[in-house]
Amino acid sequence: MAKQPAVYILASKGNGTLYIGVTSNILQRMWQHRNDLAMGFTQQYRVHRLVFFRIAWKLKLIETDNPDWRDLLEAICE
Repeated sequence: MAKQPAVYILASKGNGTLYIGVTSNILQRMWQHRNDLAMGFTQQYRVHRLVFFRIAWKLKLIETDNPDWRDLLEAICE
């Protein structure tokens, strides 16, 4: 799998602890999580089960809601 930005969700078990991460190499990152090489939250709470991943969802979201890529700051400040 080529390096490509991905958002992923891990779970400790069904309806368990969840973790959301972003990586450019999902296979490498999952190997790190499952071998407890990703120090911190996922190691402490044993969150290793990949339950969701999505690639390029951000571009689709922008294209759907803001196809002209307008700067939305003005809308927030109004």
